[in-house]
Amino acid sequence: QVQLVESGGGLVQPGGSLRLSCAASGFTFSTYAMSWYRQAPGSERELVAAMTGSGDTTNYAASVKGRFTISRDNAKNTLYLQMNSLKPEDTAVYYCNRLLGKIPWGQGTQVTVSS
Repeated sequence: QVQLVESGGGLVQPGGSLRLSCAASGFTFSTYAMSWYRQAPGSERELVAAMTGSGDTTNYAASVKGRFTISRDNAKNTLYLQMNSLKPEDTAVYYCNRLLGKIPWGQGTQVTVSS
């Protein structure tokens, strides 16, 4: 069955870095644009970054542009999010999903940015 499993979150100080991973299964990963989302307490889930199936085009939310980098390894069916210069306002649960044609959400991975 289709499945998404996020990992790599944790507690990091402001200015630090984390690399998130999303392992996908049950569908032809390389044919789908994929995206990262995040949801902070009391807020709606928001789109953070997206990448086409081939990896040739990316798009970022204004709040993370220049600090976050989305990438993918189609041979491993895995999506990544490199997060640098983290800020307290980046604290949220991070999820991945297909950009179009959503499938059931994974459990997400918690990112907490705090000193």
